[in-house]
Amino acid sequence: MKIDVLTLFPAMFAGPLDESIIRRARQAGLLELQIHNLRDHAHDRHKSVDDRPFGGGPGMLLKPEPIFEAVEHLAGQGARVVLLSPTGRQFNQAIASELAHVEHLILVTGHYEGFDERIRAHLADDELSIGDYVLTNGALPAMVVIDALARLIPGVLGDEASALDESFSRGLLEYPQYTRPAEFRGMKVPEVLLSGNHAEIAKWRAHEARLRTKQRRPDLLG
Repeated sequence: MKIDVLTLFPAMFAGPLDESIIRRARQAGLLELQIHNLRDHAHDRHKSVDDRPFGGGPGMLLKPEPIFEAVEHLAGQGARVVLLSPTGRQFNQAIASELAHVEHLILVTGHYEGFDERIRAHLADDELSIGDYVLTNGALPAMVVIDALARLIPGVLGDEASALDESFSRGLLEYPQYTRPAEFRGMKVPEVLLSGNHAEIAKWRAHEARLRTKQRRPDLLG
């Protein structure tokens, strides 16, 4: 999978994307990830990428020229252009699974008061938000999307089944899990998990996942 990120703050990506699972995915050649400074596609002497909105109002908007040029420079056949913005559809595991099958993603991170509308209307294929709150810029949302997608690339996780049993993967929160010791400070692991009866364990886990979802995220049950 190939992901290009357009941002005004490339240094923000250095730490999180050079560690853990993402680092291993990159080293193994399973994920090709490049971070690009949007100002490299601005041609005035100040490297300007923003301007005041027509009609007045506070703040500045990202201009269309550098973003169109940058995307057109990077995009090959089949590339999918995604804006990171509070006005996008809310990112979730289903969308992560959908995007994990795309060969080439171009993530464009927002800043200031957002994007010139022509970018949304004539360049972007999709627009994503990671939640109903406002961040300083789209760098952190882009990292969240990259992390969620990287886990779904075949070969990235040591155990392929791990991604199938995580929260949200089946539309439910994950069931409770335990490890050794079987008893700690009087708190015991449920007997069914020690029984070796895999059918009963699966039944218990399904019940607990649904119960936890009902208690904590009933909206997921529809």
